[in-house]
Amino acid sequence: MSINVNGEEVPTTETGFLENIEDWSDEVALAIAIEENLELSDRHWDLIRYLRDEYVHNAGNQPNTRNLVKAMSKAWDDKSVNAKTLYDLFPGDPSKQGGRIAGLPESRRKGGY
Repeated sequence: MSINVNGEEVPTTETGFLENIEDWSDEVALAIAIEENLELSDRHWDLIRYLRDEYVHNAGNQPNTRNLVKAMSKAWDDKSVNAKTLYDLFPGDPSKQGGRIAGLPESRRKGGY
């Protein structure tokens, strides 16, 4: 499978995750978001960039929704941020859908914390 970005095919897995994290760019993120019927706002980008930073600079860490709530609450200086806030942005699961758009590998963790 693949997505078309500016006339080039970018390989993806069967579940839509990039095969190579190095293929990611803002344009790739926008193409994935369009396929998922999402229009990316500044808050979407904040979460996407946070996920990428955690993965790249924190030994492949892929935060779950609970940890994303804490991080975005701090980043946005908004104590009212909760899981619903993030699911409103990424209805397909903030950590999974956000991670897919951020170009991260598919998380293999199971449910829970």
